[in-house]
Amino acid sequence: MKNIKMKMARVERDLSQEELAKLVGVSRQTIGLIELGKYNPSLSLCTSICKNLSKTLDDLFGEE
Repeated sequence: MKNIKMKMARVERDLSQEELAKLVGVSRQTIGLIELGKYNPSLSLCTSICKNLSKTLDDLFGEE
């Protein structure tokens, strides 16, 4: 399932996939795969993404 919430939060902060990837210490491809729902990130990566996007885990990765 695509992670539209994460993509929208990233766009709201005016960050490219590359910029977010650098902030959290992964490749741009990893961010792209998470947004496409093709990669299941670790909890530590999820929390780092949330911190950098000023969102909670539930905001970005919670069930609808």
